[in-house]
Amino acid sequence: MGRVINLQGAGKDRKRLTREVVLALQELVRQIEPDAKTRDLAAFISINLEAISQTIDLSVAAWEKRGYWVKADRFRLEWAWTERLARILKEAVLADNWPGVAVTAAQVGEKLSQVRLPERHKLGTPWVGSWEKLKNKN
Repeated sequence: MGRVINLQGAGKDRKRLTREVVLALQELVRQIEPDAKTRDLAAFISINLEAISQTIDLSVAAWEKRGYWVKADRFRLEWAWTERLARILKEAVLADNWPGVAVTAAQVGEKLSQVRLPERHKLGTPWVGSWEKLKNKN
């Protein structure tokens, strides 16, 4: 029996998640007044940031196994902001603190400023229903 190769690795998941966050940020910026869609968008960004932070340990596990500790630590430091901003955004959304959501979303946008979406992306509107997911997580 041959090796099992996982084509959907943590890196691919992280790339998809960051693209979805950028798409949601672009849509969040267009919102004028907080409504159900705004709550969904902000909750979706928070949930995806948590998911991104969970992919970090999966990515560095192989490096640590080979003894590349410095590389693993640098990578962890590079993505450490995701967990912190996910928590801050989650608290702001649940408290209806829209100025806090705006500030945190701007920080996320700054961190992901290098991420580009393809013109013909097939991401759709993955944020629909995220507000309910976030409320039920608590």
